[in-house]
Amino acid sequence: MTRILALDIAGNPFRWLEIEQAISYAACGKVAWEIGADELVFRGGICRATGERSRVALRPVIALARSEAMARHMPHALPPGHDNTLLFRRDRGICAYCGEQVDTKHLTRDHIVPRARGGKDVWSNVVTACRHCNMKKACRTPDEARMPLLYVPYAPCRFEHFILTGRRILADQMAYLAARLPTHSRVM
Repeated sequence: MTRILALDIAGNPFRWLEIEQAISYAACGKVAWEIGADELVFRGGICRATGERSRVALRPVIALARSEAMARHMPHALPPGHDNTLLFRRDRGICAYCGEQVDTKHLTRDHIVPRARGGKDVWSNVVTACRHCNMKKACRTPDEARMPLLYVPYAPCRFEHFILTGRRILADQMAYLAARLPTHSRVM
């Protein structure tokens, strides 16, 4: 199902909107500007007075303005949360120890500094590992296990997070997000 990428007025990703939510923002006059080559047209009911069918046209990327709710929920300073799906996408399904690209069902989350030894469950301390390497490393650091990391973990920026969490991202949306990725990003 198509979703609309909603931005704040400054152009920072705010959230993925379901079509109904985006139409509601447009109907309330809360779309400040929009971009995208393709226009998405949505049709509604027929007006009794005019007999015309309602029509709302939106671009795939819209900036929201005058939204008090948006200001309350905008986590500017908070790093995006993570789960295994996002971790595996960030690392492209590649084991940080052997370098093999592995099917998701055989991947695990590995804590570089094990949690049992005080390691935190944060982006900079977790990598994707195949089951074999994770078991081999056990409750040791990569140095102790003599299993050097092949890549360095990092916390995705806001733009990367939206790519990682997006499903069926339209070309215009991907172009907008990808143009703002840091050079070290592994997401693309």
